[in-house]
Amino acid sequence: MYYRIEGGNELRGVFTPAGNKNAALPILAATLLTREPVRIENVPRITDVETLLDLLRSLGVEGGWTEPGVLELDAAGVDRRAIPDADLAGRIRGSVLLAGPMLARMGSCQLPHPGGDFIGRRRLDTHMLALQALGAAVDVGDRYVLRTPGLRGASVFLDEPSVTGTENAVLAAATATGTTELRNAATEPHVQDLCRFLVTLGARIDGIGTSRLVIEGVETLGGGTFRIGPDHIEIGSVIGLAAATGSTLRIAGANPAHFDPLRVGFRRLGLEFAWRDDQLLVRGGGELEIQPDLGGQIPKIDDGPWPAFPADLISIALVAATQCRGTVLIHEKMFESRMFFVDKVIAMGARIVLCDPHRAVVVGPSPLRGATLESPDIRAGMALLIAALAAEGGSRVHNIGQIERGYERIHERLAALGARIERVAPEGA
Repeated sequence: MYYRIEGGNELRGVFTPAGNKNAALPILAATLLTREPVRIENVPRITDVETLLDLLRSLGVEGGWTEPGVLELDAAGVDRRAIPDADLAGRIRGSVLLAGPMLARMGSCQLPHPGGDFIGRRRLDTHMLALQALGAAVDVGDRYVLRTPGLRGASVFLDEPSVTGTENAVLAAATATGTTELRNAATEPHVQDLCRFLVTLGARIDGIGTSRLVIEGVETLGGGTFRIGPDHIEIGSVIGLAAATGSTLRIAGANPAHFDPLRVGFRRLGLEFAWRDDQLLVRGGGELEIQPDLGGQIPKIDDGPWPAFPADLISIALVAATQCRGTVLIHEKMFESRMFFVDKVIAMGARIVLCDPHRAVVVGPSPLRGATLESPDIRAGMALLIAALAAEGGSRVHNIGQIERGYERIHERLAALGARIERVAPEGA
């Protein structure tokens, strides 16, 4: 399958974001911690969610989709201590999130090496060091083997504010004996959603939304219903789309508490925002001008742990900047291979100097030409899709399975805004 796109037209309408993909994955993993049924609402039906759902079923979890966006799951019969399908686990980074709950429930687990986007080294040391501090023994070979006679609360300082490392530690500590103090914890919205889900099931967690979480272990967790919050990365993607295509768009269901970090980055591109009737109005129409720093200095958009500008939006911001007047430095600090899609945007006509694996200087505006493109990962794939929609002429975007790992029915939802996009099967398929 590929996307066939005819770019160069202005979009308009209301976009409703899906549930947060990066919250859905740890919440699904957390269902292993309870023997009672749970109902999870606003779940995006994307490839990564389906893959983790298949992994849970391979461990004995029952249930599935009961209506659009709703999963009802029952892990009462789970007793496996090893993930049986290494190939399945290797498709997504989120498979590592099964380590904490499997260890907490069964006292041991065997975990194949996780997969996911190839955007640079993605170390698992933070996960394993935290689990070791809680009482696990870890052996690393062709798979991770973890064992414990019983997890116990501890004071844990994470060596970096890893999102999935924080989530694994929280999952393990929720039913550990005693109290866990987790410092230098990640604070992203999806980490907060996981903590709130666990509290819904009966966990005791203080400090949600801060870098210091205090988790008082409970003996058992119960069932419950939880609604996942909107995906702020998808919202940021649509903000970048408005900038790149010169469109004014409304976004429904955005959480104002998650907006400030996005606004800091995109306002440097000259975008204007307003809240109207509980919708975020993004004014991308007209010529956008990059806002210089004081003294006329070249500004930068850089990423970092929340509440800094999210790393997952750096690719989007770079493409948006190609359509804004002025010069901006895009600085990706976290992954050394994330910027390697830039050559494809340059080939479309963008004026970009890739200084090194982490920094690119963008000079705009540059007319983009349609091209045949290949999606390298979820976020760069979405950035290339946006570039194709901003370009004059036709484009094809291949390897769209990468994009669809993170964006639910994105071609249909963009078409509803006026985008000329089709999902096409190759001839003979």
